[in-house]
Amino acid sequence: MTRVGLEPDLESFRSVARALIARGEAPGQVLFEEARGRQGSLLAAEPLPDAGTGPALAVPKAFLSLAELVACHREPGRWALLYRVLWRLTHGERQLLEVESDADVYRLRSLEKAVRRDSHKMKAFVRFRRVEREGQEHFIAWHRPDHLIVRHVAPFFVERFATMRWSILTPDACVHWDLERLTYGEGVPRSEAPEGDALEALWSTYYASTFNPARLNVKAMRAEMPKKHWATLPEARLIPALVRQAPERTASMVTPELEVSEASHFLPERRDLPALASAAKSCQACPLHERATQAVFGEGPLGAPVMFVGEQPGDQEDREGRPFIGPAGQLFNEVLARVGIRREDTYVTNAVKHFGWTGDEKRRLHATPNRREVLACKAWLEAEVAAVKPRMIVCLGATAAQTFLGPGFRINRSRGQVFETPWTPWWMATFHPSALLRMPDEQAREEARAHFEADLRRVAERLRSL
Repeated sequence: MTRVGLEPDLESFRSVARALIARGEAPGQVLFEEARGRQGSLLAAEPLPDAGTGPALAVPKAFLSLAELVACHREPGRWALLYRVLWRLTHGERQLLEVESDADVYRLRSLEKAVRRDSHKMKAFVRFRRVEREGQEHFIAWHRPDHLIVRHVAPFFVERFATMRWSILTPDACVHWDLERLTYGEGVPRSEAPEGDALEALWSTYYASTFNPARLNVKAMRAEMPKKHWATLPEARLIPALVRQAPERTASMVTPELEVSEASHFLPERRDLPALASAAKSCQACPLHERATQAVFGEGPLGAPVMFVGEQPGDQEDREGRPFIGPAGQLFNEVLARVGIRREDTYVTNAVKHFGWTGDEKRRLHATPNRREVLACKAWLEAEVAAVKPRMIVCLGATAAQTFLGPGFRINRSRGQVFETPWTPWWMATFHPSALLRMPDEQAREEARAHFEADLRRVAERLRSL
């Protein structure tokens, strides 16, 4: 019996397995012993002195994909299982992975599914808390995964939170993102993570507002959100009360006294874009229509992958009837071109369709719409989203973002973060171009513009991956 030690990672296994197969060591002759390596070690494990590297092996890509996930499982026998399947694949059973009823293949698939499920839960249940470190904003989360998945899942969080400094702490390993690179370290206890921050109130408000009591299934909820994760989920403390209130809230959902956007009374029967744009011309859902020249509806192709949503039309937009054609629109177009997005491939609109202004006709000054005016117009925006069916929504400015996520949303806290929402799976808010033009301080303006361009560059990268 050959006793082989290896670090608990795929690269160490591959190195050892190549040498074993080169020496003709059958699976029954090998005993794998996992060394006390760390999932978060910065350096890959070195091969054992007597293992060598062995020749490269030609194996199906499906096995490599399986092995990548199975290596993250905590099952001690996973290395022996992987080696046994690898031996069979390289000794006459090339189509082995297609035999789902095979005991080894079935076990591999089971381990793979467990790691996929654990990875999904990590992506869903990590909650960052904001802290200050040496005068810089940093976000820290603590999570307790079932398996050794930190390295596997870390790239997902880089893509989703690329513009903020963050750390994810787990008992096995820690991962840190400094806006440029990932680094890993040893695991820590939960006591090393902060307990809460001001963002939790915003998230809790959003969670409570999107909780659908009519679809409540407590058993399914517990299966999808295991109680072991509740301690680090700020919304978990709301669940008992939401469950108790579910029958009453469900009953209220079917009463005719629900608050609705006043613009819903002006929506046409047909909800395609031309019909909506035509009907919007006669909307009188709020007082803004009294002073505006015309309603300014969105423009762009049906099925556009990304929808940009601003606040409201400006003076020039109000006169000409098209969104984002004034100074803010020119800056918007310039940055779009710089990051490689063609405006004609996007859908551009505003949360409010009429221009709100103060002053006289010679000098019409922009006036931010109030909450009533935003809510009155929301039905038009929701109808546009339903008609266009974008895969991404980018809100320009706080007013647009708050139309979706409520008045608690703050641009300075959550700009550039990607959220999964009921409207699209990829939702982001950034600065409004007009805010960049109005900033009196040149340095602040340049910094904000750099952030704005970085956010749109990230949108462009995401578009290329669709």
